[in-house]
Amino acid sequence: MKVRILGSGTSSGVPRIGNDWGDCDPAEPRNRRSRASILVESDTTRILVDTSPDMREQLLAANVSDVDAVIWTHDHADHTHGIDDLRQLMHARRAPVRGIAPDVTAEGLTTRFRYVFSGGGPYRATATMEPLVDGMIVGDIVIRTATQPHGGITSAGLRFEQNGKSVGYATDFNEFTSDMRQLYTGVDLWVADALRRHPHPTHPHLAQTLQWGAECGVGRMVLIHMDTSMDYMTLRAELSERVEPGFDGMEIVI
Repeated sequence: MKVRILGSGTSSGVPRIGNDWGDCDPAEPRNRRSRASILVESDTTRILVDTSPDMREQLLAANVSDVDAVIWTHDHADHTHGIDDLRQLMHARRAPVRGIAPDVTAEGLTTRFRYVFSGGGPYRATATMEPLVDGMIVGDIVIRTATQPHGGITSAGLRFEQNGKSVGYATDFNEFTSDMRQLYTGVDLWVADALRRHPHPTHPHLAQTLQWGAECGVGRMVLIHMDTSMDYMTLRAELSERVEPGFDGMEIVI
């Protein structure tokens, strides 16, 4: 499998509006972060996770015009509000994009973006919606999932398996449950939220993510959903060889 980090930033991105780079060096291009999203690919299958507000530029940079499915982890704006750009994927494939989400997320999306899933007037539906089910298969990729606490809501933790390899994707959570531990244990690659160094009420901080990854025995860890306090080169200098900060456009083959 191959994973492409489409976006590695928080809901406000890096820099924040106002050209606020915080502690991030603006001369380091890997510090420029769009909103969090990834692509997971095999030789025959491509899955998009979340539709960030930056999706158009992310897919242009990746030279991607079609996916086999999109999975939404939860319905917060920074993970969903690029949903209108699925229309171009629909045109390219001449059929609605297959959409997958946990039930509560699906309910929110199909209510807020009814026209995407039902169409309207002369416009056809852009996407379908079906429930995210543990063990479901898209193409040749098996998808396992666990519910993650995320403040007052939940998000979907994801594990992708194909040909003996595994990728875990954990964004937007603030507790680490036994189901999550089981889901991520032993993955070859764990792409995980590490918002900042000090605690946050709805996201893990760096020390938590590093500890949980070590406890799960993950093979390689890539950090995402980082804010303006997380300078790329500073992190690279202090992290171990098996852990590294992600960046927009990063590709990992396992």
